[in-house]
Amino acid sequence: MKYSLFLPLFVLALIGCSPASRVSDGLESGLNAENFSSSVDGKTTGLFVLRNANGMEVAITNFGGRIVSLMVPDKQGTLRDVVLGHDSIQDYVNIDGNFGAIIGRYGNRINQGRFKIDDTEYQLPRNNFGHCLHGGDKGFHNRVWDVKQADDHSLSLCLRSPDGEDGFPGNIEANVIYTLTDSNSLSVVYEATTDKPTILNLTNHSYFNLSGDPSNDILHDQICIRASHITPIDSTFMTTGDFMPVENTLFDFRTPRTIEEGIASADQQIVSGKGYDHNFVIDNPGDLSAPVVTVSSPASGIVMEIFSDQPGIQFYTGNFLDGTVKGKKGIAYRRHSALCLEPQHFPDSPNKPDWPSTIVRPGETYRTQTIYRFSVNED
Repeated sequence: MKYSLFLPLFVLALIGCSPASRVSDGLESGLNAENFSSSVDGKTTGLFVLRNANGMEVAITNFGGRIVSLMVPDKQGTLRDVVLGHDSIQDYVNIDGNFGAIIGRYGNRINQGRFKIDDTEYQLPRNNFGHCLHGGDKGFHNRVWDVKQADDHSLSLCLRSPDGEDGFPGNIEANVIYTLTDSNSLSVVYEATTDKPTILNLTNHSYFNLSGDPSNDILHDQICIRASHITPIDSTFMTTGDFMPVENTLFDFRTPRTIEEGIASADQQIVSGKGYDHNFVIDNPGDLSAPVVTVSSPASGIVMEIFSDQPGIQFYTGNFLDGTVKGKKGIAYRRHSALCLEPQHFPDSPNKPDWPSTIVRPGETYRTQTIYRFSVNED
């Protein structure tokens, strides 16, 4: 990946699908937009800001479609940044990580990086314990997306992924639309088409700390996951292919409880995941009328509900953060300083014919939606 400094007068004047929007100044997050005005792999990057009537503010860069900051009012009305990330494009390029990024072509793991469609076998990069994770090193998180449309309430990004990129078949035309509403909801819609049969599983990899202070851990947060099963994993984080009931286990979050209760357990699944790093099988997949996950922070009172039409959601408790990476404002990101909740298809689904299919064929449109809704608990 090539990186070069590029400081144009108009930070958001990007080369894209259509003209981009104006510069946004005076960010509540304290981010400096000029630090995102750059060139990566010959394409221009910038920072885009969404705002609503309640003071919420979302800053997104088109490098990886990453949510850089997400300012949410707490129980006292103070805006808090509830996602981890970096202060500049330089750090996103130079520091390995998926903070806030669009993940594709395939979120999560594919066993040994191999899968088959219509008797044709494909080999992907093996970048994680012998498996392909998050589409490989050239995944969507490391691509500069073109700006299709941008205003105060929405941002539409588009990307063309060529046939054979990282071993995946088909020319992909992908679009991701971020929309911030006055109900304090951030909607993310993923759409894509292909000219060859292929697999797709797109998601977002934001690291959330609802206290607004990543020097705090997330172990005292309460979480409810409406899932009666998980897909258990082995020591390489690969699914075993089974469904494991959560009842009477440390994975039963069907009623709210704190994360710390199970995180230090000697349970084999917790040991295998170095904490929670598991796909939960949603009880009512495809139902956007009720949240699949609810998380609340006792420190800030901020509550996040996630609505998704996907069959699963990956719950990860920042187990591999170790304090060596410093993020916004120079804060070191320590273990369990954030959690990830990634709505998606199950890991290794292309090799599990009985599981919901991730195959997309020419003439079909891949489409999925996730909504993050924020409120406060004033107790």
